[in-house]
Amino acid sequence: MNVDILCVGKIKEKYYTDAVNEYVKRLGRYCNIRIIEVADEKTPDKISDSMLDIILEKEAGRLRGYIKDNALKAGLVIRGKAYDSYEFAEMINNAALYGKSYIQFIIGGSLGLHKSILSLCDEHISFSKMTYPHQLMRVILAEQIYRAYRIIKNEPYHK
Repeated sequence: MNVDILCVGKIKEKYYTDAVNEYVKRLGRYCNIRIIEVADEKTPDKISDSMLDIILEKEAGRLRGYIKDNALKAGLVIRGKAYDSYEFAEMINNAALYGKSYIQFIIGGSLGLHKSILSLCDEHISFSKMTYPHQLMRVILAEQIYRAYRIIKNEPYHK
């Protein structure tokens, strides 16, 4: 299975980068995983709805260049479906069983994802009703993908 984590913005803190890299290394025995970063837009403190849409559309344009038609695409959004770890593992496993060779998880920047990207997604996933920094979300997502593969393979993992 090929897994992409498409992200808007770069990780600035080394400790987040180190954590993501550790999970990418661990995942190497289960899947081909790539982290793909696209540039985020500078956002003024006070922003109108029209400016918000313009910024999100620019970021969406950058993401579109990496989105594969044949992939299972999952956008991370607050109002998405909440999975427990076993359901998340089942979703990943089912993608493979139903002929998908790619899963792409899409994380927006600080303003979220544009509606045009969300409309391309097969799944809308929520990890919480709370808002997390998009940089931390990469760590959480990478850990959950790793946990999912451990579950799929019936391998032990801490709870």
